[in-house]
Amino acid sequence: MPIGRRDFIQSVLAGSVALSAPNAVHAASAVADENKSAGKAQPPVIISAENASNYLDPAYSFLSGGGDTLDAALKVVQGPENDPNDESVGLGGHPNEDGVVELDACCMHGPTRTAGSVGGVRNIKNASLLSNVVRLRTGHVMLVGEGAERFAVAQGFPRENLLTDKSRKEWLLWKETHSDWWGASLSSPDWRSRLRERAHSDDWHEYLDRMNEIAAQIGIPPEARMDAIRCVVSPPTGTTHCSVLNIKGEMSGCTTTSGLAWKIPGRVGDSAIIGAGCYTDQDVGSAGATGSGEENIKVAGTHRIIENMRRGMSPLEAGMDTLERIARNYNGDRERLQYIDMVYYILRKDGAYAGVSLWEGYGDVATPHRIAIHDGTKRLEKTARLFRGVSQIWPPLFRSYPEQP
Repeated sequence: MPIGRRDFIQSVLAGSVALSAPNAVHAASAVADENKSAGKAQPPVIISAENASNYLDPAYSFLSGGGDTLDAALKVVQGPENDPNDESVGLGGHPNEDGVVELDACCMHGPTRTAGSVGGVRNIKNASLLSNVVRLRTGHVMLVGEGAERFAVAQGFPRENLLTDKSRKEWLLWKETHSDWWGASLSSPDWRSRLRERAHSDDWHEYLDRMNEIAAQIGIPPEARMDAIRCVVSPPTGTTHCSVLNIKGEMSGCTTTSGLAWKIPGRVGDSAIIGAGCYTDQDVGSAGATGSGEENIKVAGTHRIIENMRRGMSPLEAGMDTLERIARNYNGDRERLQYIDMVYYILRKDGAYAGVSLWEGYGDVATPHRIAIHDGTKRLEKTARLFRGVSQIWPPLFRSYPEQP
């Protein structure tokens, strides 16, 4: 449902309140809540990001009929890739700052212990399928950019324009109103230079009025303008993941994305990186990630999760430990960590699973993080969180400091 200007202003100005009194849930204490935050399912089991939940039923039927685990995962993630209304992956994904959609994906097939990956791919809708063809038909693991596109065409993938009219107009709005947002990152000593003072709602009215005028000139329909403005002021990250376990104990995983909206051309996120966006070990389990890609790359998040489980941690413990490693990289500084978020989807070989997140939700309307599970019954479950509260947009549009416990 489109959000009105007044609601948008109020929700943004209320964002700092949502972070009050964050509380770390360390792995040791989180285990006490495992029955609520994690579970055990009998295979076959599919676990995925919430935006792929509508595609679990046919994939589960395929898997139950003896279908390959990676083929089942690919059936799931192709749903969002093919959906022009899902602006997080594939067709309709948000473009880079030049207005070009660039896709990343990787996959791992547990039974054969093989992997494939593509990064910065243009004009090819199903990056997930292309990563699998790299796995099957080359001696390589990763292809990127122009070479990956040429390989895709040689393998029969059609070139397609992935920029829909909706995403094109949102990009134009960003170019006209907000294209100066690159600068010091959160890991930079100068990160505070990105903070902006917007303490008064009058400032927001003036700012949003200007954006509304430009949106109208671009041709964005009135009912879609506030959603477009939201994408401009809060550049979305977009990803989907799926991990699969069959009755024989075989496992596979796949992650695919269009990446951070308005990114610098050539930026490759964690979804193309084996051991960051996705990792499957036939002996242990499978894990995937969505969220702040650069932070996940720095901790090799999904690889760490699998190795934690190999050493005896539960899926929940393994995920929380990895989130704590991200927090450690900022010395636990919640003033910066509020602008980072991460969700891990974890499936162990015995059917135990967990979804964990850095924050319990995201966005100015405090949407909870959830994972999708199908073990004969399809459902959504909230993640276990490291910090209480919701993550905030970066770069910030107003100064916001979480209270210290």
